[in-house]
Amino acid sequence: MIQVLFFAGYRERLGCDRLELDSSASNISELKEELAERGDNWKTVLLDRKTLVAVNQTMTKDSAALKDGDEVAFFPPVTGG
Repeated sequence: MIQVLFFAGYRERLGCDRLELDSSASNISELKEELAERGDNWKTVLLDRKTLVAVNQTMTKDSAALKDGDEVAFFPPVTGG
């Protein structure tokens, strides 16, 4: 199982803060594609190149490998002022 977390505006847009998935995705890119199939909001959030991702609390890229038991977090880019 992979634990998937959504933060900030993504949580509100998707109406979901976490999922537990039995996924066959071997990397972040494949996981994004799998989740994007859930609908337009999911596609907009997950396929946006600005979406940030962390695996096991470490920032990473879409090519990062996934394994059973990983925690994947998606969140929007941080803005400041």
